[in-house]
Amino acid sequence: MRIISYYFLLIILFVSCTTTKTIIEQPITFNDERKILTLEYLENRYGLEQETPQIIPKMIVLHWTVIPTFEKSFEAFNPASLPNWRPDIKDVSGLNVSSQFLVDRDGTIYRLLPETTMARHVIGLNHCAIGVENVGGTDDLPLTKAQLKSNIWLVKYLKDKYDIDYLIGHYEYTLFENHPLWLEKDDGYRTKKTDPGPDFMFKVRKAVKNLEFKELPKNPSEN
Repeated sequence: MRIISYYFLLIILFVSCTTTKTIIEQPITFNDERKILTLEYLENRYGLEQETPQIIPKMIVLHWTVIPTFEKSFEAFNPASLPNWRPDIKDVSGLNVSSQFLVDRDGTIYRLLPETTMARHVIGLNHCAIGVENVGGTDDLPLTKAQLKSNIWLVKYLKDKYDIDYLIGHYEYTLFENHPLWLEKDDGYRTKKTDPGPDFMFKVRKAVKNLEFKELPKNPSEN
């Protein structure tokens, strides 16, 4: 009986360690307008003149949408140009915000853009960052355990696929202001972020500790 229980436990461990998830293709609009706006963003914000809006991923940035449903989140990212409900950043560029991935509250992973196509989701670092948005993030709709598991899986998937050095939460992006990866030209262009929260990032980092991401730059105030 003990032998049977032992082998049963081994089977469970094997299955849990080899669990794979499906990435559902759900592309946002990437027409000529979005391509032109993306190339303009790369040139005007970062000084990068490119013929294609491609990036070399060196970083994964985790976010939350603070929008309660997948449908509304997708609707927000889908237009090529920035809607009027974001006047605080419209003067910087007409390119709409987006990310390469969007994780629903049940953990379903959607790919909105190819992983090596630039998305506007993090100041100063879009040229090298893959963004992962999570539906929700408010006090009433905190991120779920299913989303946590999917983020952990997705981070492992991306790290295995690309030579990625850093894993950060959106709220940590300003730590890179004096880093070689930071290319934002405007010293006054910053927005304060809290997503996806320190607790969420702690849990993700703990689960992917073996991937040995590089340490984040120190906050100047800590030196």
